[in-house]
Amino acid sequence: MAATRPLTVIDTYERFLKGKKVPESEWDYTIIPQNLTALKEKYKLDFGGMIIPEDNEVKNALFQAGLEMLVESGFYCQDLGRVMKFTEEEVWEGIKKTPKKLILGEGRDIARFYPRHGNSPVKPIIQGGPTGSPVSEEMFIKIMQSYAQEAVVDDLVDGVMDTVEGKKAKSGTPYEIRATMQELRMTKEARTRAGRPGLGV
Repeated sequence: MAATRPLTVIDTYERFLKGKKVPESEWDYTIIPQNLTALKEKYKLDFGGMIIPEDNEVKNALFQAGLEMLVESGFYCQDLGRVMKFTEEEVWEGIKKTPKKLILGEGRDIARFYPRHGNSPVKPIIQGGPTGSPVSEEMFIKIMQSYAQEAVVDDLVDGVMDTVEGKKAKSGTPYEIRATMQELRMTKEARTRAGRPGLGV
């Protein structure tokens, strides 16, 4: 039965709790590769030397394979070690409810994201930044400012501070939270220095 409303965080958690228990190694090295191989053969997917297929039949086959892969495999939660499944109808319901636009930033630096298709006349949004790469505390503001001051950049994607106040920003510790807050402050400072305080992040 199709979903009547988007799943909440609680819905998702409850669904995962009822999901099948699967070891992560089995998910990574058995389930996913087997499903991928089977679907590649079923839909005769072979791009050759082409990275992005342009043929409509191939694109449609790729979409169908992806849809089937999602329904067949589901989502894996590492923390719970369980798989959440849903129906094809729920996937389509989610696609129908997908926002048709996304607005980031404010003022003269606002960026509007719209769906784009092949040969679209809509200009692509250009996001600038080290995109999750490790960045030192000393260079963080300068690096983010260098992206923000480029006129072609519509939106920023920040890097990840490897240390905060000289301490390693280790995942799962309070320093990870402190580093995240520092990244936000420094990114704000970088945007201000670049003269684009409203640039989205």
